[in-house]
Amino acid sequence: MMKHIFRACSIALTALAFFALAGCLACSPALADKRVALVIGNSAYKSVPKLANPASDAGLIGGMLRKAGFDTVDVRQDLNASEMRKALREFGGRTRDADVAVIYYAGHGMEVDGTNYLIPTDAALETDTDVYDEALPIDRVLVSIEPAKQLRLVILDACRDNPFAKTMKRTVASRAIGRGLAKVEPTTPNTMIAFAAKAGSTASDGDSRNSPFATALSDHLPKPGLDLRKAFGFVRDDVLKSTANKQEPFVYGSLGGDDVPLVPAKPVATGPQANPQSELRRDYELALQLGTRDGWEAFLAQYPDGFYANLAKGQLNKIGAEETRRCGRAEGQGGRAGKDQAHCRTRPEGRAGQGGRCGQGCRRCPHRRREAEADRAGEGRGGRAAAQGCRGGRSEGIGREAGGGESQGRACCKAGSGEG
Repeated sequence: MMKHIFRACSIALTALAFFALAGCLACSPALADKRVALVIGNSAYKSVPKLANPASDAGLIGGMLRKAGFDTVDVRQDLNASEMRKALREFGGRTRDADVAVIYYAGHGMEVDGTNYLIPTDAALETDTDVYDEALPIDRVLVSIEPAKQLRLVILDACRDNPFAKTMKRTVASRAIGRGLAKVEPTTPNTMIAFAAKAGSTASDGDSRNSPFATALSDHLPKPGLDLRKAFGFVRDDVLKSTANKQEPFVYGSLGGDDVPLVPAKPVATGPQANPQSELRRDYELALQLGTRDGWEAFLAQYPDGFYANLAKGQLNKIGAEETRRCGRAEGQGGRAGKDQAHCRTRPEGRAGQGGRCGQGCRRCPHRRREAEADRAGEGRGGRAAAQGCRGGRSEGIGREAGGGESQGRACCKAGSGEG
């Protein structure tokens, strides 16, 4: 019977632990998200002049994503056509079990007949039809991130002025080769495509190591809890400001109603929060129990300002007033004793007294008051003894018993017996 009970309790505890763990994971989905990124920067083109910024921009964005806590960040530079296809194929395999997938590309891009292409470093593009063989369409990039479950983000810093268009031969006069990149609308939900410059316009590399667009991205995207739409709004503002309103980044695609940050917000503690005043109040109560000047001064050294500091100062004032009152009382008693002693020294009896005590005439000295009290006590005892001796005729015995009243007893007895 007991064995069955223990077994049932064990099963119940196991089930409880399982549900508690599941609840914790449900309350913290950001901790379970898998985020992967592919970063490509093409600068060293073989058929056209080298670009200054893409390689350094790729390093900047890759470092930003690593600091943001991405599980995998693959940074590639100066890829030819086959290397770009391989990189996209491998990245597509990593996105199958990922929640967030990001691709950043910096380099040359172009638009032909309404389709956007990313240009590898070995592209020659002698004719307009070469783009189909030597470049990668944007749709190939979107296919790579499609398996991600929650967010698919493509960032293209490829809207530079296209040098290939100046030398490219047109095989068909009606084929359009646009300036910059063309507008694009993602067909899958929770997908965003960000351009360094809006459709039909070009982007600037700027005068510094990194482009204005890459600099703004690194500033705003990694902010914890910041929704992507708002983050790209801040990026737009920074780029417009740094380019004197000549370049305006643009975002295509849509997200749901909930905030979608690239970096999850930091978890907020949900348990009981410590009261910052509790420690201060505890120290105040300890100083109050001690009740000394040193205790209050130590409290004020630790907490010099605030409500409890004012209370402590009041306690110090109270201690100071009590010390002043005690000192005044002690000084008053010492002053009266000094006056009595000075008076005794000025009296003739005081100077004549033995052992430094006053004579009979000084009634103010404490010594004299004690002697007078003793004399009064002795006189009372002697008088009572004399009265008893007169009635019983035992003058000598009574006189001796009375001690200090002996002479008075004898005189009384003589008067009673007729002796002169």
